Amino acid sequence: MTDPEQQEPITYTTHHLSIPSGLNHSEFDDLNPLISEFHAYRISPGQCSSLLAQRISAPNNIVWSIVRRFDKPQTYKHFIRSCSVSPGFTMTVGSTRDVNVISGLPAATSTERLDILDDERQVTGFSIIGGEHRLRNYRSVTTVHGFEREGKIWTVVLESYIVDVPDGNTEEDTRLFADTVVRLNLQKLASVAEVLARDGDGT
Repeated sequence: MTDPEQQEPITYTTHHLSIPSGLNHSEFDDLNPLISEFHAYRISPGQCSSLLAQRISAPNNIVWSIVRRFDKPQTYKHFIRSCSVSPGFTMTVGSTRDVNVISGLPAATSTERLDILDDERQVTGFSIIGGEHRLRNYRSVTTVHGFEREGKIWTVVLESYIVDVPDGNTEEDTRLFADTVVRLNLQKLASVAEVLARDGDGT
């Protein structure tokens, strides 16, 4: 008897094949191996994925100091009213946070687990594991990449995700919604990091 699961087509993301909006060819060539390593997902039927990029006029250590704070996503993420962690929280893989979302969105709360935190390579990622929201089986990875050329210093942040397509929605609708949220977050991250860089405060 053939296992029905074996009949499902195995599909993988192709984020490494096309340049995300906001990157140039040179940046993409440098980052392509890292996209293949950190931003590749196995896609099951009924899921969608995307990769977004943001160029930031600030050193990567300043950007990473913001992105790595799993306990303070509201520093740069729109639509978060508050975030709480358990007493004695330590920022280690497996720790969780409870996020309250601002009114007006098709969500109220989100419980999220830290999946990756690599300070050396500046990689972090989380999964949504509970709450009241539309994003089922949402998993995200964010990587921070410093550049220095011709006396100029800047950072590129890559953020990718995979998520289920909700019943009654199309893959295109789901990607548009999630992309919009991620893009707004990355734009605010750029603003926050650039202010810190101008003020000379990377803490």
